[in-house]
Amino acid sequence: MSGATGAGVAVGIASTDAQKPGGGLSVFNIFPKMLIPVIIYAIVGYIVVFTNGGDVSAFLGDMAQFRAGACAEGASCAVGALNGALITIPLPNIQWAISTGDLILIVALIALFFEMVKSSGSGTSTLLNHGLSITVLLVCILLFLLVPIFASSVFFLIIMMALIDVAGGFTITAVAARRDLGT
Repeated sequence: MSGATGAGVAVGIASTDAQKPGGGLSVFNIFPKMLIPVIIYAIVGYIVVFTNGGDVSAFLGDMAQFRAGACAEGASCAVGALNGALITIPLPNIQWAISTGDLILIVALIALFFEMVKSSGSGTSTLLNHGLSITVLLVCILLFLLVPIFASSVFFLIIMMALIDVAGGFTITAVAARRDLGT
């Protein structure tokens, strides 16, 4: 798209996005919010692993010890920082233990909510956000498959939320675009 026509189309697209409420090509509109829980997971995980001499089981726990039956005999299992109780809230019947993984999943659900709300637009920033969301999903899948610290149920659920973000985002944007076009 070179020449006066191409430049006019680009200016028209940019001005259309800038006129929409909440539109525009700002960093907040483009930034994939599902990256936030991934970054939090990585920071917490690597801090725990590096402070324990590179031991991944300090973060994820030791399933071999659990499978060997050490937990059934009353011995303490290596639960790991991800699944260990971080906060305990007293309820009438029981003590509710909230783990680090639970808090990361809460952040991921909040990020997913904001992504779903944001995908109701059909502007350039929404399309750029979808492209970056696909990149986040692919990076998360690679991390899950290739890096041992990311091989957990908590991170798998974050991947599923990123998948919902991508699939739902494109679907919601397509429906919103059809509505805007009147078809």
